[in-house]
Amino acid sequence: MDFDYDLFVIGAGSGGVRAARVSAAYGARVAIAEDHQVGGTCVIRGCVPKKLLVYGAHFAEDLADARQFGWDVPDCRFDWPRLRDTVLAEVARLNRAYTDTLNNNRVEIILERAAVAGPNRVRLAGGREVTARHILIATGAWPVIPDVPGAEHGITSNEVFHLDTLPRRVVIAGGGYIANEFAGIFHRFGAHVTLINRGDTILRGYDEGVRDRLLQISMTKGIEFRFNTRFADIARRDDGTLAITLGSGDVIEADLLLFATGRAPNTRGLGLAEAGVALDDQGAVIVDADNRTNIPSIHAVGDVTNRVQLTPVAIREGQAFADTLFGNKPWRVDYDCIPAAVFSHPPLAGVGLTEGEAKNRLGAVKVYTSDFRPMKNVLAGRNERALYKMICDPVTERVVGLHMIGPDAPEILQAAAIAVKAGLTKKQFDQTVALHPSMAEELVLMR
Repeated sequence: MDFDYDLFVIGAGSGGVRAARVSAAYGARVAIAEDHQVGGTCVIRGCVPKKLLVYGAHFAEDLADARQFGWDVPDCRFDWPRLRDTVLAEVARLNRAYTDTLNNNRVEIILERAAVAGPNRVRLAGGREVTARHILIATGAWPVIPDVPGAEHGITSNEVFHLDTLPRRVVIAGGGYIANEFAGIFHRFGAHVTLINRGDTILRGYDEGVRDRLLQISMTKGIEFRFNTRFADIARRDDGTLAITLGSGDVIEADLLLFATGRAPNTRGLGLAEAGVALDDQGAVIVDADNRTNIPSIHAVGDVTNRVQLTPVAIREGQAFADTLFGNKPWRVDYDCIPAAVFSHPPLAGVGLTEGEAKNRLGAVKVYTSDFRPMKNVLAGRNERALYKMICDPVTERVVGLHMIGPDAPEILQAAAIAVKAGLTKKQFDQTVALHPSMAEELVLMR
């Protein structure tokens, strides 16, 4: 059969763009459909603009600390519209850059919603149908909004970058990385932040000692946490403020409610079930190690598969898909030992097994720590302490996990993650001369 395309990609996020670009470079005829902006969640409404807000928020502490370093810093006023518009301008630039990349690789961009109409057919929103030898689903994930009366008065991380004014009182629902990152951002912008969590802990999946340190620091700064708490009702008053009633009967007044309660695979309305594509109970596309669904011509990469919801993972999956299918260079993504970070205030990062996971898997572990006050914090009069943890196999001394919280923790961990991935031992860390004075030197000084 003569198809219109060798590959049709639905979703122009990180994974879809990488798969489309590389496949086209191998000579495939490729089209990609996107109903919003090229770049996807990370670039348009996720990690990139959020990290820019993190930078903006951190200036609040930097300006205050600068006085202890001899700088005559006057009281400064924060201008939210200026930062918002600058961030959105950068997002627009990245959208153009991604679009140019696809165009330069001769990928046809279709700015239209697309759905699967069969094993080799795609139906566009305008009614046109096209055929493709292979179809790749790369539609990412979408914020989950809890089923509670008045939930329509809240927003998600999709909308937070477009606020007209900066709220004075912010309630954030959730305890994951998005919730804690925006808690730090809004707090440093001067808002009172209350984080509502239906569970009893924050940042599940991260090392307990590190996440407890973040909770301690956040509470000291004035961020309020309410655990084991659910929403009962959300009402908007005539003056535009919100009255948020909790399951306990308490009422919290707020100017903004941000739902950060997880992200679900974005498969609704894509025609996948009708085409016979197997989905799990959360709506995620089920794929094998080569990103293939149960329909041989249909594949999926990225958050829509709900394997690991991280942008670098989606990019790597897209690369493996293109190399394997069109480049005659088959390989599979290794999901072991993936580093992750939370850009909170201060940030935390980790790779490998947590202490709890290591004990469950190995039975016993050796844990080395460094609990210290960064030099900059000492001179600035800031009492925040950093914490580094190294988890080792008790027999071989191989480092199986590394976790840290403190200034620049994600930047330090990226290099250290290579050592953990390579299976290096505590002795090899110890044999490396410290780079002094630095926070990173604590990695080779832990006891």
